[in-house]
Amino acid sequence: MGKGSFKYAWVLDKLKAERERGITIDISLWKFETTKYYVTIIDAPGHRDFIKNMITGTSQ
Repeated sequence: MGKGSFKYAWVLDKLKAERERGITIDISLWKFETTKYYVTIIDAPGHRDFIKNMITGTSQ
């Protein structure tokens, strides 16, 4: 897609439409732990049409 800054978001995007359009539509969470930390990576929509999804997802 030519969007190097979106390479991590692309990995977390699950919907075909998200990957094809290069935008996040629904929130995604990826959790893992190291010996020292618990890590949560959140990919939330930033596009104004999908802000409602981001607010709903992060409030859960």
